[in-house]
Amino acid sequence: MDEHLHVNTPLLESVAMSKRVGTAVYLKMENSQPSGSFKIRGIGHLCQQLASTSKGIVCSSGGNAGMAAAYAARKMRVPATIVIPSSTPHLVVQRLRDQGATVKIVGKIWDDANAEALRLAETEGLTYVSPFDHPLIWQGHSSVITESATSLGPGVKPVAVLLSVGGGGLLCGVVQGLKDVGWAGVPIIAMETAGADCLNASVKAGRRVTLDDITSEAKCLGAKTVCKQAFEYSQSKEVTVISEVVTDRQALHALQTFLDEERVLVEMACGAALAAVYSGLVHRLQAEGRVAAHPGPLLVIVCGGSSMDMEQLFLLKRKLEKV
Repeated sequence: MDEHLHVNTPLLESVAMSKRVGTAVYLKMENSQPSGSFKIRGIGHLCQQLASTSKGIVCSSGGNAGMAAAYAARKMRVPATIVIPSSTPHLVVQRLRDQGATVKIVGKIWDDANAEALRLAETEGLTYVSPFDHPLIWQGHSSVITESATSLGPGVKPVAVLLSVGGGGLLCGVVQGLKDVGWAGVPIIAMETAGADCLNASVKAGRRVTLDDITSEAKCLGAKTVCKQAFEYSQSKEVTVISEVVTDRQALHALQTFLDEERVLVEMACGAALAAVYSGLVHRLQAEGRVAAHPGPLLVIVCGGSSMDMEQLFLLKRKLEKV
């Protein structure tokens, strides 16, 4: 199969966000991918490289990686087993089944589901598809930057790339993409929510650490340990990774504001990145001289997500209001 499983997504200027930040803001709309998120870039690429002759794939997921794996498997006509934790919304379970996947619910958090996926790969001879930790996944994700560079045109370089971090796969892909297009000096603002902040905790400790638990409502950011390559990039002199954390309430406010202003509903994991704009964090980084205010645009990767609908949004608002 020569064709990619992902699509070239729109790069849209946000007038409302540009007004807030004081420089042009461009949104890479990964929510418009066929699986609902950027994950299809890397996971689709990995599946095409490794699983075309497989008896089946198995993927552990908080939602989006599973959707990408299930979509890729259906297109490739390969059986898919997706292992998810009990924290995954029912709507995601149904969407996975609609893609033809077998769904297994194991444990409370992603790490529990991943242990089961690894067991199934070994005992049943399935091809294991990591949600984020594989060079082929990073290679696939790098296309989000090469596409953005093409859309922006020659001579235009962003002042920063803003994204969310879970296990670190998107971060690794973006670093690779920046190098590919000659943007290695562009800083990456890597956002997490408190309670799912494995990268930030590792950066502060100066070594990779494992969180005791995932307490954030941004379940798709819910890896207790960031992948080794992402942490190494955060410590590298070759690239600039600015690790920041927002609260669940800030992420929720961001996704609500984004819905009002841009007419797009995303999930909490995506809200973590958007909160950098709406909470004033980008302004702070500009004032500190860590992110330039001109002349290029701020590139925001709207990672998307399949675990949010209006019912989930209402439940989440009610839950966080009680905290």
